[in-house]
Amino acid sequence: MKKAAVIGAGIAGIASSIRLANKGYEVHVFEANSYPGGKLSSFELKGFRFDAGPSLFTMPHLVDELFSLSGKNPENYFQYSRLVETCRYFWDNGKRLTAHANPQAFAEEIESQLGEPAQRVLSHLQDSALKYEITEKLFLHRSLHKISTYFNKDALKGYLNLHRLDAFTTMNSANEKRFQSPQVVQLFNRYATYNGSDPYQTPATMNIIPHLEYNIGAFFPKKGMVDITNSLIDLAEELGVKFHFGTKVTRINTEDNQAKSLVFEGGTAEFFDIVVSNMDVVNTFRKLLPEAQQPERILRQPKSSSALIFYWGISHSFSELGLHNIFFSNDYPTEFQHLFQQKTIYSDPTVYINITSKHKPDDAPAGKENWFVMVNAPNNEGQNWDDLIKQTRQNIQKKLGAILQKDISKLIECEEILDPRSIEAKTSSSQGALYGNSSNNRFAAFLRHANFSRQFKNLYFVGGSVHPGGGIPLAILSAKIATDLIENAKQ
Repeated sequence: MKKAAVIGAGIAGIASSIRLANKGYEVHVFEANSYPGGKLSSFELKGFRFDAGPSLFTMPHLVDELFSLSGKNPENYFQYSRLVETCRYFWDNGKRLTAHANPQAFAEEIESQLGEPAQRVLSHLQDSALKYEITEKLFLHRSLHKISTYFNKDALKGYLNLHRLDAFTTMNSANEKRFQSPQVVQLFNRYATYNGSDPYQTPATMNIIPHLEYNIGAFFPKKGMVDITNSLIDLAEELGVKFHFGTKVTRINTEDNQAKSLVFEGGTAEFFDIVVSNMDVVNTFRKLLPEAQQPERILRQPKSSSALIFYWGISHSFSELGLHNIFFSNDYPTEFQHLFQQKTIYSDPTVYINITSKHKPDDAPAGKENWFVMVNAPNNEGQNWDDLIKQTRQNIQKKLGAILQKDISKLIECEEILDPRSIEAKTSSSQGALYGNSSNNRFAAFLRHANFSRQFKNLYFVGGSVHPGGGIPLAILSAKIATDLIENAKQ
């Protein structure tokens, strides 16, 4: 039986291990941390439970597929429900909006609260669905770096519709052209942040993202987001995958254009037939393959944004808040200018609050709430983070207090903080970027590293830093692409 090594137990690494086990490999996963999941993990603090990272769950069929291809019933391992509302939006001028999951209800609510004709919203969501249909099989399920990808019926369909992808205009320009309400433009511009990009730079192709949330749906795992990780770990172990936690890989030894063995902290080495790196591709090359030819053009691409997260145990229950909540900045262009040009956090940031205790009451003591409070932050370039955290904390509390009419500082029972430095340290994400390279130019999809190595024929790459991109669904798809390439290489 051939042996496969997976470096990193992030969601893409776990998905890769499951797919490789199903292909008959003896699979070993090596994770430097003492826990699996990477960003998709959780922790408890004084009676409050927090999902540490991703908080929005879309495209659950990609998780279900891993169970189905293993001959298992997904429902026996992992349960989730579709949300009836996706988010609650707040503006400083008093306007509020509940975004219903049903597109028609969502459009009617926008017309009622913000004055934008419902038909324009529905047309936007239809256009988003069309963009997804054009790109899904061409860009999301195949390697962009194999010539065969460009010679099939899906590719032909994509070529005939490339003009509909709006690659030569920005997301903001397209949204301003479609909508009159500045609040609606802002609401749809927000989707650029789903892959750590700037709506004033990223191509309007990224208007594909609302389709996932409204036409396919947003969901909530009944045991919290971490159950995605936990249920897949259970599946992988049932398939015979061996997980080695607290085991840091320090080098990939290569010989004759192949990855021959992994070297671990302490100096021991082990040979493998296949190596899959779920480590950020920048750090894979810089740290594990320092003597290999470095793909500088890819590795030096501008990175996506990061995040500053406050985990707050709140001694109050707010009926006006839901699972997902957004408190918008009054000046979105200036916020993004600070983020990407000045590499800092604006004094009036857009604030996202995720409260899982709204759907899973045991995540917080009775009458209290677990707040995951996040603002977009620049990636780590040596900023004075201690000062930025202190000032941003005050700005957030001031903004929330004014809208919710409560002194938030007096309600915080406990606190943990995650910033770009700690994201970088805990997950090996280059500069603490959440999504690898940014998507702030029209060629960004082609400026991600391939899911395979051109230098070493048995080395593959998965995760948010490589094709097709960051976020749970795309990370899972990267595992599918990489392991399909491994299978094809055997033929």
